[in-house]
Parts: sequence; C-alpha cells; structure tokens
Amino acid sequence: MSDPEFSDSEIRDYRERGYIVVPELISRETLAGIDRAIQDLTTRALSQDDYSDVLELEPGSPDDQPAVRRIYQPFVQHESFERLARDPGILDRVEQLIGPDIHLQHSKLNMKPAEVGSVVEWHQDLTYFPHTNDDLVAVLVYLDEATEANGCLRVLPGQHTAFLEHTTDDGAFAGMITEDLSDGRYGIEIALPAPAGSVIFMHCLTPHSSLPNQSGKARRTMIFEYRAADSFPIYLGEMSARNEEFAIQLRGIPATRARLGNIAPLIPRYAGKVSSLYDLQEKTSSSRS
Repeated sequence: MSDPEFSDSEIRDYRERGYIVVPELISRETLAGIDRAIQDLTTRALSQDDYSDVLELEPGSPDDQPAVRRIYQPFVQHESFERLARDPGILDRVEQLIGPDIHLQHSKLNMKPAEVGSVVEWHQDLTYFPHTNDDLVAVLVYLDEATEANGCLRVLPGQHTAFLEHTTDDGAFAGMITEDLSDGRYGIEIALPAPAGSVIFMHCLTPHSSLPNQSGKARRTMIFEYRAADSFPIYLGEMSARNEEFAIQLRGIPATRARLGNIAPLIPRYAGKVSSLYDLQEKTSSSRS
C-alpha cells in the first residue's frame, strides 16, 4: 500500500528529475472497472459509422479486427474514467505539486495493442498546449503491467527546465524533438517499467517517448493532464479551442489572474490540420525520411 501523499524527499526528487513513480497506487478493483468501461466504450463506438470523435485506430487496422490506439477525452466518455481522475490518491498528490486550485486540462487513453502499438517519438507535452506558466503535471496510470517489451514510458531525467527544439527546417511545429538526443548532452534515457495500477507523475516539460509494443500483451495507459488554475492556455486557434472545450475545474477556486512563469512558452506553428500527436509525428517522420 502506498503512502497517502508524497514525502518531502519524493517532492524534491520530482523537482530535480521531472517525474516520480508510485507503484500500484490504483486498486485491482478499480482497474477491473476501467477495463469494463473500455470494452463498453469501444464496442459502442465501433458499432457506429463514424467513431472519429471517440477513438482512433492503428494505421492499417483491418475492418474485421480493428485495433484501437487512442480514446479521446475519456473523462467525458464514461463515469469510470471521471472517478479515476478525481481519485484522492491522485489529486492529493497533484495538489502537492501544483497547489490546491486544480483544473483537468485534458485526458486521453493510449492503448498500445499487442504487437502493433505505435511508437511515440520524443517530445515535451507543453509544446502542444502552451500556457502562461509550467505548473502542469501529466498523470499516467498504467492499466496493465508495463515492460520494456510492451513499450513502457521512457524519460530524460532532469531535462524539464527548458524547451528543446520541436520545429522542422521550415519552422513548422514537428510534434517531436528534432534535436539529436543520441550524443548524451541531455543525459541518458531511462525506461519506467511498473506493475498494473502504478502511476507516474510527470512534469509537462519532461522529455518522454515510448517504443512500439513488441510483446503479445497490450499496454494501456490512462493520461490525465492537470494544471494550476492560474496557468492559462495561450490561444492558438483550433487546437486551443479543442482542448478548452473539455477543461474542467476539479478542486479549489477559479483564478482571476494569470500567473506568468519564468520559462518563455514555445509557440507551435501548425502546418495544416492535425488530428492527434500520432498523426503529426508520423507526418514529420515521413518528411524527414
């Protein structure tokens, strides 16, 4: 059983490394309920002619055996996901990291199906949705055991105090880090395997990625992005409006003033319509090959 909140040393570790892992924070009973919700939601969505507002399939997924790679905004799709986002074991820890006034900025569920789960290239979350400050934390709940074989999260510890380059040669937003990370100047990447029910709390500027799922088991991860109430989104048109449609205050009081941070936000310039991180990263990778 995990402690009900972070210790002072754990908070210091988060500040220094940009993430912290809490093993098996979520109970097996809760995970079973989430599993039933996923089955129900995907079955209903795939029975419709147009499911594009609910989920996204793996590329080349056959019609008779569709492989789901992402569920959009699960918080509003099923009460089981909302309960998980409001779980005190999660929110109390988020409050320790970003304060008592907490918004849910967005939610998503990455599925990583067995043997076909898509790669996620190195990136920093805040490049996708710039805010007035960087008091945002991603909470990743492993719904299945996560291993290196099935594509667990990988991070670059201690690299959450500045933006890395995310633009293509023509200045467009690439959706992925375009600097060379292989020379070690940003440290050594670390894999974060953990049992089902484990939760990763990750700063919004921590560089992270995941490899394809090469195992015979799925690796599903629920992701909630929380922000301090006085961290306001910087409006960028359609992408900003799409996220803000689902933002909701979960704890504390609304902010009446924006707090400006000491890290100048990176403002992405989108070249055309983007449906998801996968879509943008695939377009960038194709153009560079």
